[in-house]
Amino acid sequence: MGFEVDEDILQDFLVEASEILEQLSEQLVTLEREPDDKELLNAIFRGFHTIKGGAGFLSLTALVDTCHKAENVFDILRNGQRQVTSELMDVILRALDTVNVMFVEIKNREEPTPAEPELLDELERYCRPEAAGEKLADVDVAPAPVEAGIAGLDEDKYQQMLNELGLDTNAGANGTPASEDVTSAAAVSVASDNGSDDITDDEFEALLDQLHGAGKHSGAPEVDSEPVVSSADQDFIDDLEFESLLDQLHGSGKGPTDTGSEPPAVASPVVPEPAPIPAIAVSKPLAEKTPTKAAAHSAPPDTTVRVDTKILDKIMNMVGELVLVRNRLISLDANHENEEISKTVANLDAVTGDLQGAVMKTRMQPIKKVFGRFPRVVRDIARTMKKEINLEMVGEDTDLDKNLVEALADPLVHLVRNSCDHGIEMPAEREAAGKPRVGTIRLTASQEGDHILLGIEDDGAGMDPEKLKSIAIKRGILDADGAARMTDSEAYNLIFAPGFSTKVEITDVSGRGVGMDVVKTGITSVNGSIHIDSEKGKGTKLRIKVPLTLAILPTLMVLVGKQTFALPLTNVDEIFHLDLTRTSKVDGQLTVVVRNHAIPLFYLQDWLLKGEQRARKQHGHVVIVAVGNQQVGFVVDGLIGQEEVVIKPLDQLLHGTPGMAGATITSDGGIALILDLAGLINAYARRYA
Repeated sequence: MGFEVDEDILQDFLVEASEILEQLSEQLVTLEREPDDKELLNAIFRGFHTIKGGAGFLSLTALVDTCHKAENVFDILRNGQRQVTSELMDVILRALDTVNVMFVEIKNREEPTPAEPELLDELERYCRPEAAGEKLADVDVAPAPVEAGIAGLDEDKYQQMLNELGLDTNAGANGTPASEDVTSAAAVSVASDNGSDDITDDEFEALLDQLHGAGKHSGAPEVDSEPVVSSADQDFIDDLEFESLLDQLHGSGKGPTDTGSEPPAVASPVVPEPAPIPAIAVSKPLAEKTPTKAAAHSAPPDTTVRVDTKILDKIMNMVGELVLVRNRLISLDANHENEEISKTVANLDAVTGDLQGAVMKTRMQPIKKVFGRFPRVVRDIARTMKKEINLEMVGEDTDLDKNLVEALADPLVHLVRNSCDHGIEMPAEREAAGKPRVGTIRLTASQEGDHILLGIEDDGAGMDPEKLKSIAIKRGILDADGAARMTDSEAYNLIFAPGFSTKVEITDVSGRGVGMDVVKTGITSVNGSIHIDSEKGKGTKLRIKVPLTLAILPTLMVLVGKQTFALPLTNVDEIFHLDLTRTSKVDGQLTVVVRNHAIPLFYLQDWLLKGEQRARKQHGHVVIVAVGNQQVGFVVDGLIGQEEVVIKPLDQLLHGTPGMAGATITSDGGIALILDLAGLINAYARRYA
């Protein structure tokens, strides 16, 4: 990295800037829809301003330059000197992308790459007032006209105030007219943006330097009467205190702000919108006074701390070990009749559960961290393809494990892009079909027990199952007989087949397909499932179900032979006793009929105990599991029950074993393998049909 900074300061900057950048992405898209939202304009201005300030402190010049120009654009916008347009937002969003790239470089301790000159020139162009066109080339350094004064003061009253403050009104510190120094100083104070009407100590020092000359001022000015100053613990005086100061200088009610009309706008584009005279920071109070209301209520103490996620992971692992010990004690207690031990174990069970929940909360993040990027995704695709799309998001505050947030980000972005690109029709097509020109995509998130349900819906073209089957046959994914027996729901799942439609224009068919196998793999890798439903001409709905956390996994323990295996509970649909009278063979595949639906049936002993020659039992249990939209029945020898387990990675020699997700310690102290159902089916289903 080309710069050396204090690591703690850098980490503080990275944390704060990361949060601001996430907000800016959504705020900018919202602003394009609501260009007259003044609060939003100010919030975006403050966002770029804050990042610029932190970058300046760390001497990150390239980042400062880009943020400064973006900040100036929003200064012009909030003064009403320009209007928000799609073209302007294109440039600002490019600037945000550039800032994000720089931010990643800084996180990697690399010197940030300067923005492209073309982008900086575009930002510079939008820094000028719209009416002025390209004439104001030096707008950043142009002084405000003296007639404007500060926030509406005319020149005579302003000079009178300076005279009574003991300031030289005839010449500036460097021989320039005082009015120019004063106006320049005014720009310093008015342009301050720290979320209030106050200016910081540094800004006030700069103002005094411009009034008196660098280093020549002597603190707060003396006046004939007792000055009004802030309380002992404050470096600022508020508006009321400053009004009181003006009353003492000019007489009660005769302060410069009492003009009886709206103050004129300041002409310089770098000066924010007109406002009452800002509070002035004084160096130290000269007399005691009653604390202001703001001073009386000090800010509450900070109740948060920053903790490395590695520490959280370590704590979660230790809690997992404690869960295993608890499970073991509960199992042992079941074999004894000691009341005291039973009470102690019950207490330990309760405490462990509370601790587990508390630690899980420290790892939770709102799904908004993923949802927050979608407004930009939808906006860019709609603008590129000349579509009109409205995005609705519900349940953004739903929390789930941080690892799941990261794992779901790419699959969800892919699904949303497909809904925009292929699901929503062109405006003219929608009108011809009797639909509104504006298509709608709806994202939802909610918690259901120990699972999170995510939904992606669009009111687009939907899917044609017959055309999907036709493509699958052409691609060799499906034969004609299999296609004839396939339900519409099963046909929709063809889009998850690897390689489906990679070289076929699928927009005329359903609008989905490319890369969807990657989406499914990503979701199943976190023990999730995805269900898809569609109606031609009406739209498509996708439902994703994932566990709350990946650290501790609820499972169903089963026996196959004498060995114990764990099935992820999120995949288990139902369990019933094996009845061979309900089974039949279809194309050589053993199936079981459940509610008039034929489900393929497999004996797990054939897959997991291949070294043992064992006859298939006539009795046992059937566990129906769901993987994606596919249901499969597994015949097992016995059921142990539900159990929360901690996933332990397999030894290096066992890495890559098909169908194995890891191992765990059972409540009786034994070892159980945790099954990866998707991998298991892909590896063995065709061989053991």
